[in-house]
Amino acid sequence: MKIYLDIETTGLSRTHNSVTVVGIFDGKQVIQLVSGIDLCEESLSSLLGDVERVVTFNGKRFDIPFLKHHFPNAPLSHLEHFDLMYLGWKLGWRGGQKAIEKRLGLSRNSGIRNGREAVRLWHAYKRGDQSALERLLEYNSEDLINMHLIEAAITREFKN
Repeated sequence: MKIYLDIETTGLSRTHNSVTVVGIFDGKQVIQLVSGIDLCEESLSSLLGDVERVVTFNGKRFDIPFLKHHFPNAPLSHLEHFDLMYLGWKLGWRGGQKAIEKRLGLSRNSGIRNGREAVRLWHAYKRGDQSALERLLEYNSEDLINMHLIEAAITREFKN
């Protein structure tokens, strides 16, 4: 099975920050694990159990190393990994995921523009703002679904 994977964190350092959300999209549904609710090594391992291929955006440098650091026994090493950022580079597409989305005309509803805002939403949620978690999960879902669309665009470009 192939999945799209995206994480949210409290910052950029895997040694000083933590994972707040792990989201996966299998092409049909989004599943999200949230720190303090259902995110743990066991639930992550269960979620990844049948996965053979993972698609990320900058996951080789960020998501996968972060997950390996915080969940060392989760089955991540065996996964075939496609990082859309590097595939996009081969097409001359530079920038982060949001820049590629803009290039392709993809839209978002959450209004969250970057990971710093996602960190602020997490802290607002931890202070009791449930709607902040809902917005953070929407942002994560948009990352996942748009990754699927970016992959389709990259595939079309390589076929041309």
